[in-house]
Formats: sequence, structure tokens, C-alpha cells
Amino acid sequence: MPYYERNLPHWLPLAKDLFVTWRLCGSLPMETIEALRTKKFLRPGERFREFDAHLDRHAFGPVWLKQPQLAALVVAALKDVQEKSLCTVHSYVIMPNHVHVLLTPLVALERITFLIKGRTARHANLVLRRTDKHFWQDESFDHWIRNPAEFARVRTYIERNPVKAGLAARAEDWQWSSASSTHFSPSSASGTRFSLCSDED
Repeated sequence: MPYYERNLPHWLPLAKDLFVTWRLCGSLPMETIEALRTKKFLRPGERFREFDAHLDRHAFGPVWLKQPQLAALVVAALKDVQEKSLCTVHSYVIMPNHVHVLLTPLVALERITFLIKGRTARHANLVLRRTDKHFWQDESFDHWIRNPAEFARVRTYIERNPVKAGLAARAEDWQWSSASSTHFSPSSASGTRFSLCSDED
């Protein structure tokens, strides 16, 4: 199982379902990041939800993914990595300043995110007429899905994110999401086949 660590520890099992999130560079103020990191009593999932709540308010930093042309770049990149058999995409949402994806990687996750983030950053910076500037925050959040119930919860969390953030009345109304039929439809597969004792593995 691949493992690496920068600011966060990453356990990245191949062919296992992963919940992955990445955000625009500068989309959270450093004081918010540091404040959340000091809350040692929070579990990783609780800390993530606090980070995500701050992102959903998009009160700080760029919200470039509000632009349809840029959101479409991310959807196209997700479609591309699936068509190249690098992963299976189960659900996704492109928010104004971040992206959530539920996928099964068939190669190292670093390769998948490098391709998606690299391609979209180049094209987005051209559209925005920015040069020599970061588009995405370097590090991504990733979480290994352990059982079918968690898979279903995460899929719902992803597709309802625009509703929770006040951007849409219904999940299917947000066109930059797997809940909408407007764009790329992800795999209809229900994810990795879990053993009955997967919670204990």
C-alpha cells in the first residue's frame, strides 16, 4: 500500500475507493488553517468537515470555479482519467473553490491528481491570463472508504454539497456534479467489493 506524508499522512491503497478533495490555492486564510490544526481533539473527519464548511462559505480567496469554462475543464479532466483507465469515478462535484471526488484508483493516486491538477491549472491560468502562479493548493485530502455504508454516505455528501452550501435547491440542479446529467456521467458501479469483515481489516 503506497504511503507518503507532507503536512498530512496519506495511506493510498490501490483499487480501493477513496474520497479525494483538493482546493484552489489561497482559498483559506492561514489563520483559519492554523486554528483548525491546533484543535487536536478533533478526529480527522471532524477537522475535514470544519475545513469544508469554511470552503463552502467561499468568503476568502479565489472562486474561479464559478466560471463555467473553468468548471468544465475539471469535468473534462475527470472524464479523461477514467477513459484512460487510470481510475473509476463514482461521484464528483465542482464547487466554486474546491473539488470533491469519490473514485477507485487503478494507478497511484498521485499520478491521477497530478494529471488532473496539472492539466486544469495550465488551461485555467491561460483563461485567467495568469502566468507563473499556482492555481491549485499543492496537497489534497484523501480518505480510504472502508465499507459500503461509508461509500453511500460519502457519495451523498459529495452530491449534496451544493445544497448544503446554498448554491442549489436540489443536488441534481447543480450542473457541475455527478448528480446532474448535464455533463460527464461517472461509473454506475457501486465501488469496491467489500468483505463482510472489512471494518476489522
